[in-house]
Amino acid sequence: MIGHQFLVGLELLLERVPVFKAIYGSTKRLLTTFQERPEQIHRVVLINFPSSEMKSVGFVTQVIRDADTGEELAVVYMPTAPNPTSGYMEIVPMANVIPTDWTVEEGMQFVISCGTNIRENLRYRAGSNPAREL
Repeated sequence: MIGHQFLVGLELLLERVPVFKAIYGSTKRLLTTFQERPEQIHRVVLINFPSSEMKSVGFVTQVIRDADTGEELAVVYMPTAPNPTSGYMEIVPMANVIPTDWTVEEGMQFVISCGTNIRENLRYRAGSNPAREL
């Protein structure tokens, strides 16, 4: 196991290199937020973006209802790679949300690694309404 002093030294080094400082610092703050308030991050999901045949990885931060129809909607944060502190917020009907079995850490690793860190299998299309699993 890596020693605490080594990790502190590595962190100080990363904070001195301008490009790494921006990415590392922002990513650390985002992950800390996710760890401190995990109840706000429901699931790592896929949503249709920018088209129905393309999927983007996102994090459901809330489930809300349409004021007129009562339809359940997911508020999804879609981070950009490799810096997950920038991204998009989308409001998506729950019927269009495809849940994954990834942890928040796995989702972040996927984003930060630009997709090079991924499991061999992934649910790409929704089955019998898997969005209800959220």
